[in-house]
Amino acid sequence: MPSPGVPAPPRLPIEDSYFELLADTLEGLDLPARGQFLQRYFRAIAHLDLRESQSIQIWEEMLSRRRELSGLVGRQVSLKTALTDVLASSGFLRVPILIEYDDLKRLQLNAVTDPLTGLYNRRLFAEAFEKELNRARRYSQPLGLVTLDLHRFKEVNDKHGHPRGDDVLRAAAATLKKALRTSDSAFRIGGDEFALLLPQTDSAQALALCRRVETVFAEMLQPLQLAVTVAMDHGVAIFPLDAEQADQLIRIADERLYRLKHANHSKSKNDSPGTEAPISPEGVAPIAQPVSIETGRPNEKTESTTAEGVAAPPAAPAEIVPAPLRVFAVQRKAERVSMTGTNAYAVLGEQGARRARVLDLGFGGVAMELDSAEDLPENLLAVLHVPILPPVRVNLKPVWKQQISEGSFRVGCSFVS
Repeated sequence: MPSPGVPAPPRLPIEDSYFELLADTLEGLDLPARGQFLQRYFRAIAHLDLRESQSIQIWEEMLSRRRELSGLVGRQVSLKTALTDVLASSGFLRVPILIEYDDLKRLQLNAVTDPLTGLYNRRLFAEAFEKELNRARRYSQPLGLVTLDLHRFKEVNDKHGHPRGDDVLRAAAATLKKALRTSDSAFRIGGDEFALLLPQTDSAQALALCRRVETVFAEMLQPLQLAVTVAMDHGVAIFPLDAEQADQLIRIADERLYRLKHANHSKSKNDSPGTEAPISPEGVAPIAQPVSIETGRPNEKTESTTAEGVAAPPAAPAEIVPAPLRVFAVQRKAERVSMTGTNAYAVLGEQGARRARVLDLGFGGVAMELDSAEDLPENLLAVLHVPILPPVRVNLKPVWKQQISEGSFRVGCSFVS
């Protein structure tokens, strides 16, 4: 206990107290155990790969240097200071840099953050995408990728100036932060381009999120009172439904984003609502008319029934015109069922190396869409993954093939018993 009137020695910082405790603990260890610990310790704090004997030698030099420095300055020098001096003079720390831990964390955060919006930047997007893909593969879970950009953003800069354009970008970032779940991640990957990573998210969930983002973004823009109607276009790609590699998923999402943006541009130029191009509920492409498995052409064959659900009678002669009946088009039992808008897909081949989107499914076969025009064998083994149903293993025989404008092609296959 210190004597009355004698000031108590100052308390050591927590890091120095840790070093003192470490030194006392090592004194009680035998030489091999001390060497093993110090070898791992120097690797952790200074990324040095030393032998056990070198580690013990540096530690002993640090204790000796501490005694020397304490005698020179007339007060107790910390072990941390002595260790830094020994490592620097030994050539292990050629350019030692001292930086506060909080400042270091701030620098690390700034390196992966966009300064204008506060979102993660393109550099972190590439790293996070690969990490999430590996996790999705390991646990056999879907992963959603959404690419977004701002429709008519350039007009905002032209009419209102770049400061107001920055306000729009900040509003877009605030929208994404507000609309996303805690497990989702948002990135600014370009000027007015953004990307979302959505773990454990299928196509329907990703599209629902995109619609929520559009609604929230419109609310965020209202206080800005812009003379230009700015919207957030999106393109969606799902692992493993659309592709399994990062570059393929990005390409598919970008293609769907481009198609939606092109459709929106065309729609904004048409004053007459009747001239607008139809847009699919997914918001990623014009609606494709269901195709027949047998012919590859749009199937228009329907049957007519009356309001009571019975077949309509044949037309009366021209001189006798009966009262008009309410007529409904119904699907025949043997007709195909459209899978457009669902996450139905097929895994092709013995090894499951290729995937295809299922467009239509019927009693006679299946219509699919593939991204490349490779020839399919005459007898094709496939596993169909259709919502609500368990996976079905089938043998298929291709009967027709049709190239479409986006570069992919459609194929119709009949079931082989």
